[in-house]
Amino acid sequence: MIEVIRLHRLNIPLVRPFRTSFGTETVRDVILVEAVSGDGTSGWGECVTMSWPGYSYEYGDTAVDVITSHLLPALAESDDDDPFETRRALSVVRGHPMAKTALTTAMLDVWLREQDRSLAAFLGATKEFVDSGVSVGIPTTESIPALLEEVEGYLAAGYQRIKLKIEPGWDHEPVGAVRGQWPDIRLQTDANQAYQRSDAEHLAGMDEFDLLLHEQPLEEDDWYGHVLLSEVCRTAICMDESIHSVASADSALELGACSIINIKPGRVGGYLTAKEIHDVAVTHDAPVWCGGMLETGIGRAANVALAALPGFTLPGDTSASDRYYRVDVTEPFVLEDGRLRVPTGPGIGVEPIPEVLRDLTVWSTELRRGCCRPSRRRLSRGSPRSAAIPRCPRPSAAWVGR
Repeated sequence: MIEVIRLHRLNIPLVRPFRTSFGTETVRDVILVEAVSGDGTSGWGECVTMSWPGYSYEYGDTAVDVITSHLLPALAESDDDDPFETRRALSVVRGHPMAKTALTTAMLDVWLREQDRSLAAFLGATKEFVDSGVSVGIPTTESIPALLEEVEGYLAAGYQRIKLKIEPGWDHEPVGAVRGQWPDIRLQTDANQAYQRSDAEHLAGMDEFDLLLHEQPLEEDDWYGHVLLSEVCRTAICMDESIHSVASADSALELGACSIINIKPGRVGGYLTAKEIHDVAVTHDAPVWCGGMLETGIGRAANVALAALPGFTLPGDTSASDRYYRVDVTEPFVLEDGRLRVPTGPGIGVEPIPEVLRDLTVWSTELRRGCCRPSRRRLSRGSPRSAAIPRCPRPSAAWVGR
């Protein structure tokens, strides 16, 4: 049974700024959840929130509050760490899938480690390696030469698919330039909801670039708009932010709002639901791929295990560690002929390097089962000078009860 939950908040500088239609990140605000069982086994999960509500209404401070004030109390009366029971117990809290994913993954990691079983085996993985794609942000200078230089570097490194972030004013020209330079690469776009229904013909104008897909061109709640767009564009429409559950995935495919789904475990509430969405997509004969949220090695390990399921037929955003970080919190993931090796160790198969975790941590808290007051501490040693130390709210409810 889980007896201790620790939250570790890290600031990790990115190798280069990552710009999308909803903002630019230069330092990754990372929250790691550590679950510790009564026998001392630790498990790890990563919260993929951003530091502000850009991609999602969830962000770092809310995740800390929701975990400590609501999710842990929801588990207070349960002594069953079975992952399906944990998911059921947390369902009393509406929404907050990223916070739920972080907590349930840490607990699942402990549960699997105690069985000496890997996450990949538990999910039903069939591959030893997964094809690796890379997501290319909008250059801060909006320079086509800078974009081509960056893409060239990723192709030289062996990445098997290029995804270009786009927005109005940065679409036809950069996508056309990349396709013109490399006529045969697997290429796709990601708008992060930046377009409107009225842009349908404009987006259809990129059909000539022979793209794998357009990812989430419209607002996440504009399902009918995506249906209309699918009727205008020859390029396949893929949904990301619109998919929050098994039901939404099934509805999107049945209604024709999309024909491909990007599965992000943090967006759908965990790896159990991610696997179930995969299964639904397989019944529709719809390809899926694993999206990324600039994860450290903790989140990346779990994503690679998920991407090893048979329905993941398109390369995902499962890039090597050095795509984002000069120093990862775990042993780095390294490309091998354009692929990443699926972890086979117990649980997620990786864990933080203690000294790296210590040096990158700017804040931490610990909650014990039955304790009425969380202990908290702020750390400054080794934290990046350019990174602001986050201010986390004092939990309004402790983890209580057995």
